[in-house]
Amino acid sequence: MKVRLFINSVLLAALTLGGCSTPQMRPELFEAHASAPYRLAAGDRLRIIVFGQDSLSNSYSVDGSGRISMPLIGVVDAFGLSATQLERVIESKLRGGYLREPRVAVEVEAYRPFFMLGEVTAAGQYPYINGMTVQNAVAVSGGFSARAQRSWVEMTRIIDGTPVTSAVPLTQSILPGDTITVRERYF
Repeated sequence: MKVRLFINSVLLAALTLGGCSTPQMRPELFEAHASAPYRLAAGDRLRIIVFGQDSLSNSYSVDGSGRISMPLIGVVDAFGLSATQLERVIESKLRGGYLREPRVAVEVEAYRPFFMLGEVTAAGQYPYINGMTVQNAVAVSGGFSARAQRSWVEMTRIIDGTPVTSAVPLTQSILPGDTITVRERYF
């Protein structure tokens, strides 16, 4: 009976301490994706310039279905394209009976937001600024709460259409659309 009680106590202690350990960090899951060209998605605001055509040059928002709507050519699919690829698509559509040799420039005017969840002062969505790290994102959201795990966070990023989640250090770079979750510490 005492042996069984001892074994149960040891197992309970191991399970309790196991819940406090740092999860396996896998920031390399996000590194290759961070160096790839930026892909447009819902929430991005674009500045599109059609040279010599002031009436077509304007700011356009990528809607929830990943499209923009422009005069003359109508709806253009932008989701998943780089700015350079979108330039070529718009030029092609304008060349189809509207302009002879259109030249188009596309730049991201405002990136889609990133999201902060969990043990921060003010969880929510925040505007992305180029070069942000997890530590910057925590600061923008008001800092850690009193119960926050302060040495790592969980980050979720959509890579090739699939959400990928891993524990990452506070120095990890973030991208627009990332979701950062600060977990509660136990001690």
